[in-house]
Amino acid sequence: MSKQTTAFIQAYEYIRDKILNGELPSGTKLVEERLAQELGMSRTPIRESIRKLEQEGLIKQKKVINPTEADLRNIFQIRILLEGFASRCAASYMNEETLQRLEKCISIARSGSTEEIMKANKEFHDLIVQASNNPVMIDIIDRMQSIIYLFRKTVVLYKRPFLIDEHQDIYEAILAHDGDLAEKLMKQHLQADLDFCLHLLKQ
Repeated sequence: MSKQTTAFIQAYEYIRDKILNGELPSGTKLVEERLAQELGMSRTPIRESIRKLEQEGLIKQKKVINPTEADLRNIFQIRILLEGFASRCAASYMNEETLQRLEKCISIARSGSTEEIMKANKEFHDLIVQASNNPVMIDIIDRMQSIIYLFRKTVVLYKRPFLIDEHQDIYEAILAHDGDLAEKLMKQHLQADLDFCLHLLKQ
């Protein structure tokens, strides 16, 4: 790996993590010179990192995103469509080993720490998306992971009601090979996430 590529990855992860852990709150303007000084590198990898984070939806016009109602609706519309379809596919194609991992995610999310719940929540959704066996769909969701993380953090930290119970219902529909129900439940689950985030946004 070239020095330039290594610097880009380092800068990208540094800025992304600061946004995701709240050190760079919504609305913060990113100054290339300052970030380059902090990391001891040129402005080129910083600029490339900011461009990538803009593509991922975490930065808009060199400022940390402050999601509007329209941003929330747009992102969740994509997730509802894709993850709903992925749940239908999972009901047909998910193997026994993956079903066991899905069930374990629910178990961890009921009793784990906040960090463990976050990881289990992510894995639950990732396993279902991967079960679609559709590389284009998987790639689209993968490129949205950073912005999805922010919303996932919101529903976990603010303890959205019935979150894990809904995961249980989706799992049981997939286990029963009921594609119609699995798709319907996933769409309702993500709509409830959206409604919860919109409610917090308006407060």
